Amino acid sequence: MTKTAKTPEDLARLIVERVNAGDAAGIADLYAPDAVMAFPPGKETVGRDAIRAVFEQLIAAKPEFKVEEPLPTLYYGDLAMTSTRPSDGTGGRVQIARRQADGSWLRILDRPETP
Repeated sequence: MTKTAKTPEDLARLIVERVNAGDAAGIADLYAPDAVMAFPPGKETVGRDAIRAVFEQLIAAKPEFKVEEPLPTLYYGDLAMTSTRPSDGTGGRVQIARRQADGSWLRILDRPETP
């Protein structure tokens, strides 16, 4: 059974773990079925299947991701905005997550790089 995110902050850590494990399907499971990701740069990737395909390509390059320092999470009901200080100098990362009926969290919007 795949581990779910119990908090919005868990999502970043679980994605890093799964990238480093080469688990693109497991990464995609952390996104809502209709999620939107602003990646690759200048493009939007829409839907869990498309997000999985992007991560398959990324993982093929054998990157090693590191958990980055989180900034304070902002909440609005069942929505949460998370962000981190990037270790690679890309400017910033911002995500919106939504609490699910079972209490877990999924990403619905993801901007992994900002200028």
